[in-house]
Amino acid sequence: MGTVHARSLDPLSMQGPELGVQADDMDLGEPGHEEKQEVLENKDVVVQHVHIDGLGRTKEDILTYEIADVFRAKNLIDVMKKSHEARQRLLRMGIFRNVEVVIDTAEGADALPNGLDVTFEVKELRRLTGSYNTMVGNNEGSMVLGLKLPNVFGRAEKLTFQFSYGTKETSYGLSFFKPQPGHFERNFSINLYKVTGQFPWSSLRETDRGVSTELSFPIWRTNHTLKWEGVWRELGCLARTASFAVREESGHSLKSSLSHVMVIDSRNSTILPRKGALLKINQELAGYTGGDVCFLKEDFEIQLNKTLFWDSVLSASLWGGMLLPIGDKPSCIADRFYLGGPTSVRGFSMYSIGPQSEGDYLGGEAYWAGGLHLYTPLPFRPGRGGFGDLFRTHFFLNAGNLCNLNYGEGPRAHLSKLAECIRWSYGAGIVLRLGNIARLELNYCIPMGVQRGDRICDGVQFGAGIRFL
Repeated sequence: MGTVHARSLDPLSMQGPELGVQADDMDLGEPGHEEKQEVLENKDVVVQHVHIDGLGRTKEDILTYEIADVFRAKNLIDVMKKSHEARQRLLRMGIFRNVEVVIDTAEGADALPNGLDVTFEVKELRRLTGSYNTMVGNNEGSMVLGLKLPNVFGRAEKLTFQFSYGTKETSYGLSFFKPQPGHFERNFSINLYKVTGQFPWSSLRETDRGVSTELSFPIWRTNHTLKWEGVWRELGCLARTASFAVREESGHSLKSSLSHVMVIDSRNSTILPRKGALLKINQELAGYTGGDVCFLKEDFEIQLNKTLFWDSVLSASLWGGMLLPIGDKPSCIADRFYLGGPTSVRGFSMYSIGPQSEGDYLGGEAYWAGGLHLYTPLPFRPGRGGFGDLFRTHFFLNAGNLCNLNYGEGPRAHLSKLAECIRWSYGAGIVLRLGNIARLELNYCIPMGVQRGDRICDGVQFGAGIRFL
């Protein structure tokens, strides 16, 4: 759970390793030695041999794609750059603990006067690795235990088991990941999982048991993910005081859905970006591949970031979505959108905007939310160049609405309904960036446009997560 978009629980993320760009650790020339570098650049060389030492269970054919560019280098500087890029590609495969590069003059009977040999000295990961860490979701935390079998069949495959115990959900899952040789960003995965979550704002407990398959691939500047998911869902009441509307939703359902996600992301950071933009479009169709749940769901996310004067950053974001039930059955509480809380429309309690019954929030079939933010350095810049740079002052203006639509009416009526009873808030606070893992916010919020039944948080509000409006 833990997202504004959908109530249905997602399995643990078990994709390939994070493709973070490592800092360059190869000396490619020092400033002030331009003449020396010019001599190296102008000296033609030929890469005659590329060796990979230290291979055990890894198949050589999958590595050929990653090092092929080294043979195309024409001078020494180019050899060093392409060797470093090849090293990065080998590391991102997630099968080596360490990769070192050695460049030497060519040896042997066929050695040329300007020939070079490049050797990659690798150290493979163990066959079985374990991990223990904590994970921060949207205003929830969890402890994660994992077992991983990297490079199972010698071509960067990965088998992973994870168990997560959190403040609102417990889950475990088994995942198999397989990349396409030579194109690591094109990959296939299959997941088996069970997730149990508690949602006190709806007095609801949900248990999902499912299987999903995913195919990820890039097209030009976009990244795409096609997914099929089959999940057996069990809904129950979290408390005896649950409303009748929630009790009506209790029981079992079987959802089989196809979804497509397209992402264009040019931001320099996903946690607290200073520049760049994000466009994410998600589409889900349930019911046409089986199951007893039928709907069409569309949602999007847009974010723009611009660096201003005095190291300040202006950020604007817009979310929106619509759920269209197919057939005579109404939408399920587990598939609807939810809004409100410290990670979306601040100043309101977690998912406490929109339709509700006897104090239980039921979600809505359409929503929008927008935010305008100004991030500035702390006053007087304490800890500048060190720990103080992790903190930012935060000024914000948020607005949004969540409702149900009458799909017999036209688009103009839908827009009018979404423009009614707009909730909005403004305030200021402090943001702490926890590396590239998560961020914490402590804001003083002033909620406005409060409607009957909304639950507000007037004053100080704390938020933790990875995705904020």
